[in-house]
Amino acid sequence: MLKPKKALGQNYLFNPILLTRILDAAEITREDLIVEIGPGPGRMTESLAQRAQQVIAIELDAELYARLRQELAGYFNLELVHMDALDYPFESLPPFKVVANIPYYITTPIIFRLLEARTRLRSMTLTIQKEVAERIVAPPGGKDYGVLSLAVQYRAVPSLCFTVAREEFRPVPKVDSAVLRMDMRVKPPVEVSDEKMLFRVIKTAFAQRRKTLSNALKPLVPESRDILLKAGIDPQRRAETLSIEDFARIANLLS
Repeated sequence: MLKPKKALGQNYLFNPILLTRILDAAEITREDLIVEIGPGPGRMTESLAQRAQQVIAIELDAELYARLRQELAGYFNLELVHMDALDYPFESLPPFKVVANIPYYITTPIIFRLLEARTRLRSMTLTIQKEVAERIVAPPGGKDYGVLSLAVQYRAVPSLCFTVAREEFRPVPKVDSAVLRMDMRVKPPVEVSDEKMLFRVIKTAFAQRRKTLSNALKPLVPESRDILLKAGIDPQRRAETLSIEDFARIANLLS
């Protein structure tokens, strides 16, 4: 077994019961094309190949890639790709699902890269840092709710399936993980005339989340108080209390 590389955030999950639970959460069928990012030693890759119609496993580590090519050569429905997943052309694929144990240090970039391919992507079932998973599923009103919550929830329906204790990984990381499933939306939960404006409003509001909305939004719109009143929102509220519908009303007024 190759030694995990700390620089690549390699922490491997070997418990067969947990691996089965992850695959069950992803609801893989014989008709599915599955993309796995970071197959590592290939434990989950092999199980995916046994369940799905086709599997594309993207591995950055050259040593692991070479080893996987040798050890999994018998799976003719498995394509191994040696490259950085952030550079992979997901948009060129037919409809697909993602199942992966994502290195902590690239969790958010990977999620946003996959969301760019959402017209092809059906779902993501990711094992990620528990804290990040909680931020993604957070509803309005708490400290976990923010830009990441809204960015994902605008494009997908996330659900936290179960948590995975840090002791299940080798080497043992400093934090616990969670398995998060995100099903892509057919259309966003709100109608906005300008998506870029929506996320400018959201990012500006949360940039100084301790401030009232009226003050936090002034860098974007000096007459923020008037806009908020017109949107039916108390200017003294804070960003974390607003729903995606509230942000959409503000963005549509500004557009």
